[in-house]
Amino acid sequence: MSGQFENQNLPCPVTSTEQIPFNSEATSLVTTPVTAPTIKVPVVLAEPTIQIVVESDITLTPAATEIKRVKKNVFLNQVKLVPVSFARIANTDFFMVTRAKLFVAGHIRKNIEYAAAACNAALQDRIADVPFSGFTDLTFPQTPGGPTPILGISEFAEANFLNEKTQMDARLDKVFFQNLVKYNEQPFGELVAANFFELDFSPMMVAPEAAFSTLREKIVLDLTVKVLQVQQVRLGAGTSVVTPNLLGLTPPTL
Repeated sequence: MSGQFENQNLPCPVTSTEQIPFNSEATSLVTTPVTAPTIKVPVVLAEPTIQIVVESDITLTPAATEIKRVKKNVFLNQVKLVPVSFARIANTDFFMVTRAKLFVAGHIRKNIEYAAAACNAALQDRIADVPFSGFTDLTFPQTPGGPTPILGISEFAEANFLNEKTQMDARLDKVFFQNLVKYNEQPFGELVAANFFELDFSPMMVAPEAAFSTLREKIVLDLTVKVLQVQQVRLGAGTSVVTPNLLGLTPPTL
């Protein structure tokens, strides 16, 4: 029996591989001077912190006598920017967005660990997804001289002709069309941080050691997101955003 006990406590062997050291040295670099390069990068347009308030009831099976721990994470399904106000960029048909609605939707994933009513029972685990959706107002630029979303407006034009024989009626079989279509970079969102303030309780107060099967939660979530758009930026002492000047048949005027 003693020999069997000693064998059960032997350490478990682990296979390892010894790594061979390699030599390394700095790679020499050759620099090419550029006065003011233009790059295309995601530009941070806004970084709002949105307060989201949700309330829900979660069923616990088996019933609980005590909540031990609750872990939470946020998953976003959408962060969409809908422009509602614009300002023209110089003598072009590109516009800066000055005001927009930011639609946000997703869910809070809760992992609830709790003790069941049975004595010496294992801890129970309940996973619940609490959905939320809503919108907030954004004004651009967020800081004086800061970046804004940029959108190019597409254009459609049509020209009709007289009947060249009579000069009295229209030619319905002859029409000139012009379409200028601008394909814009879509603003998008990134998750930055989530700060939870939460109160969990049984809707019906129970005596100590008594069981409850419904957990009511009230959550205040401070959600921070980035709103970005890929833009052309000219680097240099006076960094500026670059937009193409694509003129249609009816260019805008100052």
